[in-house]
Amino acid sequence: MLAYTAKMNAAAARRALAAAERRERRMARRADTRADGWRSAIERKVPQKAAAGIEAAFSKAFALLFESGSGLIERSCRSGEMSALYSVRDSAVDLGSGGAELRRLFGGICRSNLRVTALTSVEGLALGALGIGLPDIVIFLAVLLRGVYSTAMGYGFDCASRREKFFVLKLMQAALSSGEERRRLGAEIDALMIDCPEPDEALFKKQMEAAASAFAMDMLAVKFIQGLPLIGVIGGAANPVYYRRIAGYAELKYRQRYLRGKLNASRAKAAAVPVRDAGIDPGLGGTAHEKLL
Repeated sequence: MLAYTAKMNAAAARRALAAAERRERRMARRADTRADGWRSAIERKVPQKAAAGIEAAFSKAFALLFESGSGLIERSCRSGEMSALYSVRDSAVDLGSGGAELRRLFGGICRSNLRVTALTSVEGLALGALGIGLPDIVIFLAVLLRGVYSTAMGYGFDCASRREKFFVLKLMQAALSSGEERRRLGAEIDALMIDCPEPDEALFKKQMEAAASAFAMDMLAVKFIQGLPLIGVIGGAANPVYYRRIAGYAELKYRQRYLRGKLNASRAKAAAVPVRDAGIDPGLGGTAHEKLL
């Protein structure tokens, strides 16, 4: 019975992984064909000083959140509760047969992201109506980071280490990319799923700057508009759009990482030689070595 359940679970994980990979390809196609003509037109009109200010604001916000405020965000995610919830859901996946428990796991994480999307909508519209753009960057990134950390914890990954934060930064950069750069970053993320060494301080800062630059370049127009009185609400309305885009990509890659881990564990377990196949009667008790003597 246990062998049958394990076989069914592995088949369900393979189907879920294939579906996630198809979804990733659809997201990449949308990123390649996204109509950004209006944004490019606005960016050309943004004063150089304002553009430099927005880029500096993103750089400072990333440094603040990843070097000083990350612990606060992790605590706001109630990491202890999230870890306990993951253990329950993951055990249910192992004990179930088929994809029902996997769908419950995925659904719980996606519903959590929907609630945070609503929060970014309220926050962005409120500050946009007041013509507040730059201070919103820290708030938006903090909410976004909380969502990504919650997703990671929902799939059993703790974001307290520099290694995991490096992975998160790579995800955030890739989510805003397109074309060949997106494919390159996606391949790097897939490699990090297999082996994610601890980055040194220089490499970590370089990745943090790359993510901050990606955000500054992609969100330049909307943050400039958000800083204008009266019409700033238009820029603020972009917050939930960006949140869904980035958090959705992060959830997808963490889902793939979780499923690949399940499949690797299943293959490793299947490769182990059963006791009965080794010519040992498992019902006699004692160690395998004792039975061979």
